[in-house]
Amino acid sequence: MQVFRSYRRVRRSVWMIRTAVAALLLALPGAATAADAFPKPDAERAFSYLKQICEIGPRISGTEGMIRQRELLQKHFAELGAEVGLQEFDVSHPETGAPVRMANLIVTWHPEAKQRVLLCCHYDTRPFPDQDPLPANRTKPFIGANDGASGVALYMELAHHLPKIQPTYGVDFVFFDGEELVYDNSRDKYFLGSEHFATEYRDNPPEHTYVCGVLVDMVADRDFRVFYEKNSLRYAPEVTRSVWRTAARLRVRSFVARRKHEVRDDHLPLNRIAKIPTTDIIDFDFPYWHTRNDIPAACSPKPLGEVARVLLTWLTEVPAAEDL
Repeated sequence: MQVFRSYRRVRRSVWMIRTAVAALLLALPGAATAADAFPKPDAERAFSYLKQICEIGPRISGTEGMIRQRELLQKHFAELGAEVGLQEFDVSHPETGAPVRMANLIVTWHPEAKQRVLLCCHYDTRPFPDQDPLPANRTKPFIGANDGASGVALYMELAHHLPKIQPTYGVDFVFFDGEELVYDNSRDKYFLGSEHFATEYRDNPPEHTYVCGVLVDMVADRDFRVFYEKNSLRYAPEVTRSVWRTAARLRVRSFVARRKHEVRDDHLPLNRIAKIPTTDIIDFDFPYWHTRNDIPAACSPKPLGEVARVLLTWLTEVPAAEDL
C-alpha cells in the first residue's frame, strides 16, 4: 500500500511539473518555436467537413443518410491511420416497432495503450425539428448542422493531428448512434447508443480501461460560449475543470469557467453505468436548437478550431487517473 501511494505521488508530481513547464513555455517569448511546433487544427477544413456531412441530408438512425455518413467516416479515419470498428445492436423503432440496426462507430488511436481517454459525440440527427417556431415546419427534414454534424466534423479534423502528438493515454473517438431517435418526447427513449456502449463496457469489460471521457455537442454556434455543465461537475468535476484549465491557459475565452445549464446528454450513461468520469462540452444557448435553421449558415469555423485546439492540447496533459 505504501508503494502504491508513493507511485501515485510520483505520477501526480510528474503531471504537475509537465503542466507547469508547458505553461511556462507558452508564456515565454523565446519559446515560440516550441509552441509553433504543436499541431494547429484547421478550422476552415473542419467547417468543410461539417458542410460535407450536411450535404448528405438527415442522418436519422437506420436510414440511408446514416449509412452514407458512416461509410464516409470509416473511409476518412482509416485513411488517416486509425483502427475503425462498429459496435452493432438492434432497437425497436419507436413508431412502428420494426427492428432498427444501430451502430456505434469506434475509432482507435494508439491501440496498444491499456489506459485510454474517450472522446465522443452523437452522429445521428433527430427525425424532425420539433422546436421550430412554425408548427408547419415541425414535420419537415432536420439537417442538424450544429446538433450532430459539428461534433463529427471536429473529430474528423482532430484525426489529422492525433498521429503527431504524444497523448497521456490512448485515445478513442466514439460516435453514438440513436442519441435522439425520438418522435414523442413523453414516450421515446434517448441515448440508445451511449447506453448500449456503457452497458457493454460494464458487463463485458474490454482489455483496456477508460480513464475519463469528453463528450462534445453543438460546438459550432456562431456565438459560441461553453460553461461548466452541472451534471459534468456532479459526476466528473476534475475532468471538467482540467479541460477548462487548458482552455484558460491557451486563452480560449469561449470556455467560461462558470456553471450554467444542466443537460441530459450522452455523458449520463457513461458516468452512471460505465463509471467513466465524462464531461460535456455543449453550447446549450444555440438559438436554432431542433429547428429548421440548424444549418451551416448558423455555424462558424472559429469554434471548431477553438475546441479542437483545446482538446488536442488537453490530450497531452490529462491528469493522472487517480486524480480524476
